[in-house]
Amino acid sequence: MTPATKGVGEGGRWGEEAEPMTPAVAAAEWSRGLEDRHLMRSWYLTAKSKIECTVVVAIQRKRKSTLLRFDGRGITEEAARKVIGGPVKVEEAAASSCSVRWWTGGCPRGSCCDYVPSLPLDDMHKPRPYRASPWGDYFLTFKPCTPSQYLSMEDRAEDIKQEVLKIILNTMSSTDLPQKLELVDTLQRIGVDYHYRQEIDELLRDIYGDKHEIHDLYTAALRFYLLRKHGYPVSSDVFTMFVDGNRIIGSTDAITLLVLYNAAHLRTHGEKILDDLMTSTKQLLKYMVNQLDPALAQEVQYTLETPLFRRLHRIEAKRYISTYEKKHTRNKTILEFAKLDYNIVQSLYCDELKDLTLWWNGFDIKTHLPWARDRMVEMHFWMMGVFFEPHYSYPRTVLTKLITLVSVFDDFYDNYSPAQESTMFTSAIDRWDEHAAEQVPTYMRPFYKGTVSTINCIEEDLKLQKNKHAELVKELIIDTANGYNAEVKWRDQQYVPSNLEEHLQISVRSSGCMHISNLAFLLMGDVTPSETVQWTWTYPRIIRAVCIIGRVMNDITSHEREQASQHVVSTVQTYIKENGCTVQQANEGLNQIVEEAWMDINEGFMQPTARPFAVLSRAVNLARTMDFMYKREDAYTTSELLKDTLDSLYILPIDV
Repeated sequence: MTPATKGVGEGGRWGEEAEPMTPAVAAAEWSRGLEDRHLMRSWYLTAKSKIECTVVVAIQRKRKSTLLRFDGRGITEEAARKVIGGPVKVEEAAASSCSVRWWTGGCPRGSCCDYVPSLPLDDMHKPRPYRASPWGDYFLTFKPCTPSQYLSMEDRAEDIKQEVLKIILNTMSSTDLPQKLELVDTLQRIGVDYHYRQEIDELLRDIYGDKHEIHDLYTAALRFYLLRKHGYPVSSDVFTMFVDGNRIIGSTDAITLLVLYNAAHLRTHGEKILDDLMTSTKQLLKYMVNQLDPALAQEVQYTLETPLFRRLHRIEAKRYISTYEKKHTRNKTILEFAKLDYNIVQSLYCDELKDLTLWWNGFDIKTHLPWARDRMVEMHFWMMGVFFEPHYSYPRTVLTKLITLVSVFDDFYDNYSPAQESTMFTSAIDRWDEHAAEQVPTYMRPFYKGTVSTINCIEEDLKLQKNKHAELVKELIIDTANGYNAEVKWRDQQYVPSNLEEHLQISVRSSGCMHISNLAFLLMGDVTPSETVQWTWTYPRIIRAVCIIGRVMNDITSHEREQASQHVVSTVQTYIKENGCTVQQANEGLNQIVEEAWMDINEGFMQPTARPFAVLSRAVNLARTMDFMYKREDAYTTSELLKDTLDSLYILPIDV
């Protein structure tokens, strides 16, 4: 039988046919042959008896060939097509024995192909199908504006920035409290507040220090919201004068109720008046929404779905610029600056994605690890939620790299590897040495080496920046892998926690939120004291709350999908077991757990705090990203749900 690939390569030759051997032995020989990248080997199987199975030898696709490992049992041609998503070439083989001939020297598949380790295809490896990334190399060439347009926007923005500063300074000297509050609210929602942090902080300090009683519910609610948002311990007792003994609100104005609804979401544990106000304002807004003008009705619906405090900065900026432009009270200078600034930052994000695409292409996940989610662009968006500011470009880029790698870890442990391979990979990660790749499953070796190389480079960069936390990056990644491996053991033992609290004691670790928070903290450099990094590692209440939001919301949205395969018991299943309820009742109960976690967050960054407020705000930002990603479905996994959002943020600039 003539090998399908014979005669393709240059500078090589076919060796003598080896003695017949079993398919299992042939597979082992094939795996060893893949060790040497420079001595490429191809193989084929010759039938010695009645045909019992087919084996994929080569897959031809877009001038590239991919070799799949034969595991001793083989797979059908139809199954191969499903795995690869394209045509295949097969050689027939018997399940009893086969002959092997080696090609040595040049690659018999031709110079156009890349070295690809074999992937096991058997009953032990049953990956869930994930859709391919829609982005590919898009950002290698895309730019939202030309260089001349960018320079023009920068020059104009710098001039207007000073004009906006004058507006802020004039307002600070005013005695008009609503005007001050509305200016701060506008700057934050329209996305330019980070330019004026010092002025806004000074303005809020003055507002907090002014203890005059406020008799206007709108002003009282907006003041409460902005001060609580910035950690000021303002009392919720300010609302007692606006409700009667039955907690009935003395207002039916939709705009006032919207502000009050947003303010109530800054509640902490035991603030009964805010609990009641949240419930009553929600009922009133739902009742009146169909009677409002379309623009206000849309704002009400959006707020009922996601209160203002939980929104992502850049998404809200893009949305609110459009809303603000329609207001008759708009300030044209602030509006123009917001548009220019948005487009400038958008261009920076695209530059980052170009560099990240070049880096990520080096891993060639589509070929090497097709069972993993290819979501680098989506991950950049996720980490942008943590660090949105232009001056945090480096931390944002590094965090994107690190958590994109962690996402592959997650899929490897949770979706693909059996326990033995999980333990092998974890042991190699613990050793953190490229030579440890020898103990990693063959198909994971390029990824392992790329991971170690990437993180070692990041560590060296941080050391050059005099970042005292540099070596902790590696430790956090190692801890992440060990957390995932612990869940593999839990899964294989079919362990079922007796209650939700027991589940969360283990599963908050695998949410990765402590690790993301701590990586964000240490990437901020000297802003973050060493004590804060060590404190974060102990899962204090605010960090644990972020982990719970991520863990529980993820479980609610992915519960149905994950029941189709062997998977660690989720918080949904544990809640059902503990309370003897339906899935819907479990989801309702778990959503209440999420609300309590938000109260922990609100308490955790209330001043005075033992940790820098600027640092803790990154953990709050991470919680906001979790809320967005898992609001309705798992938008990271089902990435087509994010396509319109990412088009808006990266591709479509704002007309100025």
